[in-house]
Amino acid sequence: MESDAENGEDIGRRVADLEVRWVQGFTNRNVGFVNDKTICYPCGNYILFVDIETKKKTVLKCKNGHVGAFAVNGKSQVVAFSDQKLNPVIYIYTFPGLVKRSEIKGQAQLDYSLLAFSYTGPYLASYSSVPEFALSIWDWQENILLCSKSQPGVTVTSMSFNPMNWHQLCLSNENSLTVWNIERNDQEHHLKSKPVRLPAEDGSLMYNQDVFFSHPGIQDLYYGPVLPISAIAGLAGDEAETFRPKDDIQPSVHPTVHCWTATSDLYMGCEEGHFLAINVETLKASLLYYKPPRDTTERRRTQFHSLPLLSDDSLKNEEDKRRKQKPVLLAMAYHKDGLYAAGSDGIVHFYQIKGTHYQMDNCFDVSEPIISLVFSPDYNILLVETDKGSVYVYKPSQNEKVIKLLDACNDHFLSADFLTPGNKYCVSVAISGEVHVWLLEDGAFISKLCLNTQATAMVCCPSSYSVAVGTKVGHVYFIDVTKVETPRVVHRVLLSNLPVQHLQYDQSGQYLITGAAEGHIFILDARPSKLFQVLGYLVMSSEVLGLSTIYDVESELVEVMALLCPPDLRRARLEIFCLPSAITIDNDECIDERGMLKNSVIQKHQYELEYPLSSAVRQKGDTVYGYCKHAPFICKYHLTKKKTWKDVSVTLSEKRIPSNQFAPGFLHLSPNSQLLASVAKDGVLFIHDAVTLETVAREHCHSYQGQGIGSLAFSLDGQFILVNGMDDGTLVCLKWNRTGEDEIKEATDDWRLILAFLNNSIYNENAVLKSMEEWNIATESLLESSLEMESQEMLQKKPSVEVMDEDSYLNLNILSTDEMTWLNQKVQKAIKEEIKKFADKRKELKKGIKKLRKTIQEMMYENEQAPDIERLDQQEFNLDIEEQERLQVESEQEVAKIRKEIEMENLAKCYLRDVIKKECWDSMSIKGRAIKCFHAAYEVKNYPMKERSKEELEALERVLQLKKFESADFKIRKEIVEFQPQAVPPKEEGEKVEEEPVTDEAPSSSLIGSLSAQFGGDTSILYHQMDLHTREQKINQIILLQDIIYKVKTAFNKEFDTVARQKEQEIARVKERNLRIQEIVEQLELQEEVWEPALTDDEIPERALTVQDSENSARQRALYDMMNGVLEIKKEDILKIEIPPPPFVSKPDTLWNEEEKKVFKEFEKKVKELNEEREKYRKTLETELKKLQTSIQETTQTFDDTVSKLFERKVKSEMVIYQEELKINNLLYSLLLDEELSTREAGLNHFLDKKQKEKLSTAEAVQVARAQDDAYRETYDNLAAEDKILERGFKKEFSDVPAHHIDHLFKLYKRRPRAQKIKMHLDTANPYGDRPGSARAYEEALAHLMKAIDEMDDPENMPEGLDPTIWERFCLARRTKVESEQLVKRKALTLAEMQAFLQKRIDDDEKIRMDIEKILNELNTLREEKMRFQLDLTIQFLLKQGQVELESAAELIPDYTDAILIHKSVIEELNCTIRAQGEKKIASMVESKDFSKGIFQLEWEHKKMKMLMEDLNQKARDIQKLHVSRDRQLFLSVLNYDSRITQQVSVMEQTLGVMDKLHKKNVKNRQKVFKDLEKRICLKEQANYKLSQELQEMLVSVSERRHIFEAADTQLISEKAAKEHYRDIVQRRQLVDLAKEQAQEIAVLQSEVERLRMRTFPALFETEY
Repeated sequence: MESDAENGEDIGRRVADLEVRWVQGFTNRNVGFVNDKTICYPCGNYILFVDIETKKKTVLKCKNGHVGAFAVNGKSQVVAFSDQKLNPVIYIYTFPGLVKRSEIKGQAQLDYSLLAFSYTGPYLASYSSVPEFALSIWDWQENILLCSKSQPGVTVTSMSFNPMNWHQLCLSNENSLTVWNIERNDQEHHLKSKPVRLPAEDGSLMYNQDVFFSHPGIQDLYYGPVLPISAIAGLAGDEAETFRPKDDIQPSVHPTVHCWTATSDLYMGCEEGHFLAINVETLKASLLYYKPPRDTTERRRTQFHSLPLLSDDSLKNEEDKRRKQKPVLLAMAYHKDGLYAAGSDGIVHFYQIKGTHYQMDNCFDVSEPIISLVFSPDYNILLVETDKGSVYVYKPSQNEKVIKLLDACNDHFLSADFLTPGNKYCVSVAISGEVHVWLLEDGAFISKLCLNTQATAMVCCPSSYSVAVGTKVGHVYFIDVTKVETPRVVHRVLLSNLPVQHLQYDQSGQYLITGAAEGHIFILDARPSKLFQVLGYLVMSSEVLGLSTIYDVESELVEVMALLCPPDLRRARLEIFCLPSAITIDNDECIDERGMLKNSVIQKHQYELEYPLSSAVRQKGDTVYGYCKHAPFICKYHLTKKKTWKDVSVTLSEKRIPSNQFAPGFLHLSPNSQLLASVAKDGVLFIHDAVTLETVAREHCHSYQGQGIGSLAFSLDGQFILVNGMDDGTLVCLKWNRTGEDEIKEATDDWRLILAFLNNSIYNENAVLKSMEEWNIATESLLESSLEMESQEMLQKKPSVEVMDEDSYLNLNILSTDEMTWLNQKVQKAIKEEIKKFADKRKELKKGIKKLRKTIQEMMYENEQAPDIERLDQQEFNLDIEEQERLQVESEQEVAKIRKEIEMENLAKCYLRDVIKKECWDSMSIKGRAIKCFHAAYEVKNYPMKERSKEELEALERVLQLKKFESADFKIRKEIVEFQPQAVPPKEEGEKVEEEPVTDEAPSSSLIGSLSAQFGGDTSILYHQMDLHTREQKINQIILLQDIIYKVKTAFNKEFDTVARQKEQEIARVKERNLRIQEIVEQLELQEEVWEPALTDDEIPERALTVQDSENSARQRALYDMMNGVLEIKKEDILKIEIPPPPFVSKPDTLWNEEEKKVFKEFEKKVKELNEEREKYRKTLETELKKLQTSIQETTQTFDDTVSKLFERKVKSEMVIYQEELKINNLLYSLLLDEELSTREAGLNHFLDKKQKEKLSTAEAVQVARAQDDAYRETYDNLAAEDKILERGFKKEFSDVPAHHIDHLFKLYKRRPRAQKIKMHLDTANPYGDRPGSARAYEEALAHLMKAIDEMDDPENMPEGLDPTIWERFCLARRTKVESEQLVKRKALTLAEMQAFLQKRIDDDEKIRMDIEKILNELNTLREEKMRFQLDLTIQFLLKQGQVELESAAELIPDYTDAILIHKSVIEELNCTIRAQGEKKIASMVESKDFSKGIFQLEWEHKKMKMLMEDLNQKARDIQKLHVSRDRQLFLSVLNYDSRITQQVSVMEQTLGVMDKLHKKNVKNRQKVFKDLEKRICLKEQANYKLSQELQEMLVSVSERRHIFEAADTQLISEKAAKEHYRDIVQRRQLVDLAKEQAQEIAVLQSEVERLRMRTFPALFETEY
């Protein structure tokens, strides 16, 4: 393909040549100064140079297509750019000569993303994109690659050299910022990167902790060593070094721009709006804070410029909203006075920074986000670039107003065309609707017009200075360009709501053919004198891909060809129609009532072609050229005869040539039809001869990266070609540079003929065009809004129920005609004519409709009055059957949709149910179920268990076999060890014999750590907990413990099944007894419910998965209800037997005879016997009922007790299972810890290997650098020695010179010119100063020195009397000496640089050595920890209460850190000793107590004797003081005192008899009174019963009144009642308290009285006479 292109290019060069006349366009990237007055920027395939003062442009073309990376060096006046192809090349050109300085070919395979020049020295940095991502440093003058470093996967968005030191670069992207140092060792260069630690998004500093190495200060004695997260995650490779959990990663700020300072530090802006300062030495970023100035009048910037760029209110609102947001810095430029920065707010700020604070002034506002700030090389001009592509110029020193240098388009160019006559101006339009007018000679910008809408097509009129622009919404704008400085819109027509896709004028400029979407083609009169009238339209069979016209001068007939590609056909179709002059003369006769052109007028024909085409053009003579759509071919067709619609024959191509372009493309014919241009996505323009289709010229004006060429236009004179790119934003003007004289003459003649034909029309139409008023969008929008408001008011005035009158509908449509499309206007006009035509019929229909409406309204009213069951739905009265059917179809579709969704949802739920059932039910060998108590709330569940898999059983069998082998091996080894032939003393044997029974005993549950042996588990097969050291033993122990858990669950499930069967049996027994109970209850006619126990769904879970036959159950219930609960005929119940009375019972007793009386007595006897029998039977049934109920209660209660025991068993089983699971978890944790330790060790070993490899490389680098340093030092020493030899050999060399001259010459030999002083330009604004590169500075200094030496070699400085030959020899020797000294100095600087490089390599090697030592220490520590935790086992003990003796802790779980495990025998011996000592102490205490008791007894007896003495003395005194009464005297004086007493007793008995009689009489009286009281009580009870009834009624009324009271607003009354109630409560409380106090006082007084009585009581009984 390339060879074909080269051949084509050679052919083109032989025939013709195209040159780039000028280029317009702008891409918002990489604008820079190439000198103090010129800027440059890439644009598509070109680099444009613009002079700031004259605005003159110079173009540099990239020969290989699109310009890739771009950089400019204003000091050296060179530009560098890369092309975008495989193995791209970097080109460096000088300015203003635009001469290629060098061509750099690197290792990049696809593209370069960034280029940057150093401020000092001839150095260029490049950064390639995928796949290398390599940073390379070049010496662009020598075309040498100095060094390169790749960092795969890291993209870079910004790159810059340090202006103060070219050995430093800064690279940044959206997430990081890195400083690169270029280290030099003689001729070698090395790149070293240092990432900057950025703060967090909120501006706080982040302290990155080393996550790879452990921290010895953190320890955990229970859970093991604290390992890094990478080891816990199982990472051991390179990712282990930097692994961090997602939650621990704190996002940092996102850099947007950076800038170097004069102190080699960095300023940085970020997306979060922070302003940062970065110290390059420490690589730390600090936040800068705003400090408002003390006095606002002292600000440096005294004038704030705001550019009025926005005219639209919506754009202004968006701008205000954007400014209210926090600005983000996107551009920076450093100046000697401070820092200029700008960003998303569109304002250029000036920063004065001191320490960590800054003051900010606003310079000017461009109202667009600013993405770049660049100073000119002399730092007098600041270039401001916005994201839309506008460029402004600002001079900070003069504080002038901002000048807009480039006014960029808001979008890419859409199309361009030549303004008639085509040799002076051209017009372009952008997608955003901006129309530009350019001067054709040099591409100077003349004027701009913004349409504020999205454009889709543009074309210039041949017959006037007007431009037609089509839009996406269907408008066509007509622009007057008679005054190119002020273009204006004079007319706008809305054809349809479809976007305009094609615009094409015929050659005469009479018609404008407009192609819209969906195959619509509109024909407009292109002449302003006809006000751009729409003549008609037609509709093609499919989408229109292209239009082509031919004008016949003789017949004044225009033929239009439309290219179609129907989707059902895989080939192209051409539809051709004619536009006669009659359609402009008598338009109404050529179109129908809806504006469509009649077929009889346009004579439409069609042609079917063999290939699908993307473009087609027609030439005179029925020749058509087409560009194939799917293959790069250009076909030539000849339309022999016109086809009718019925003829579908396919037209074959006459000629077909391959095209070296990327399909699809499009074709364009020159005005004289001699040249055929083809363009495609590759961006290459091919010019073919229209006859032979040979390539005449070829120009690579656009690129494939910019989506190729968008449009092309030939000038009428054939000298110029306008080509604009699809997406590269470039408009290129090409001019024929070398063509044949015949071609020039032919093109000129055709152009003159066309102008002669069009001159008259152009003059007349331009005059009309100038006189037309300017179309104003504001006026139109105001008119549209007013019309819309009027239409809404008319709609609101009409009632909602009434049907709108068609006249008002017509008036409404007429009101909105101006805002309607031309198609809709035609439709409305046709409707209006139809309405006028059928006015009478309409009136009749309107009357019928009104009558029908009235009838329906009456029916609807009657329907509303009907009952709900008879009422019809309102929709039933809808007479629109089609609407009903439509609604029915929609509802059915909606129902089907919802049904389908429900079915899919049900299907998903069924699938989920099947999955859950399969996993949780079908896979269970023992299903989960429960047992509930009959009376209690207990519920016991079994253990659902899966069948153990074959692998599990095999593993268990393997472990059991291994355990048997180990037990047998241990037994044999034990026998071998114990069989000793008297090798040990007998005592030791005895000790072993004593110890054997202890070791042979089965281990206790305390050491086993669980009670599983008591619940079905076999713990004898387990390993001892203290023997679990290896990984295999732990895994085997886990398998055995899982088997024990399985057995424990199995054992419990067996008990569970037994109890479950027992419950089923109990329920069966209860049901049997309930049958008898039900019979008894029915016989006794008791209102009792029989308790029927049943199994729940939890007890029979299978019932939840099956569907019961509800039909049979319903049938059985109905039969049961019908038979009164008895399905068999019962015998007669004795309780229901009734003896019929005799028939004469109805007669009075007086009429009975004796026989009847006898019969009645027998009847009464039988009734009495029956009642007695019935009562006996009832008591028997009641007794049986109680017995059955008691039996049921006892049996169910017994079962409940069984379930309670099972529940306790379940709790203990759960405890045992948890104990075993705790063991398993501890073993799993130990395995996990072991694995983590192994992973950590592997990671450290990997890191150690990596560091050792780095150590080898650093050691080798140190060795190589030291060897180079030694070699260079030797060279330096040799040069220094040679230099000294030159000085020492001076006198020998000039030994022939007289002595008085030799001293003078030696002084001159040692004299050197003064060093060149660096001129300080105090008036310069450059903050970095004039710092040339080291090589350049050395060359300048050496040149200055040699110039001074030349001056010293002048013969005028020769001593007098010296031979000139000697002077010449002396000058030569001195020059040799000076050169030697300069060489020694340069070598010394290089040596110092090499020593610094060697020292850095030694430091790197030492750092690697320290890292290796750190890793080795970490490995040793890890191995020690691993060994300790492998020996320090976690053992589970099961201890009873009292066997754990620890200090009480506040926590629930005690701390066992300082606990010690002691054997039980030690504690028991200690307890025995303590018990014996305690008994001895108790005995001594008892003895001491008895002795103390004897002392207390003696003291008590002593006190008793004293009290007896006191009592006897008191008795003696009482006897002495005793008073003798009359009774005592009588007793002492009467001899027969007993008889006297007997007599008195008899008298008293008589008296008692009399009193007894009196008492009996009183009792009788009281009984009479009691009977009277009983009668009164009966009367009172009757009265109370009446009162209770009245009370109920009053309670009802009271409740009603309470409700009324509550409903009423009685808040004050309720508060008053509450206060009174509260007062009563308080008073009652006080009284209760008073009563309590008085009761207490009475109790005290009673106790005092009792005490006093008891004090005197003994004296009364012991008193004697």
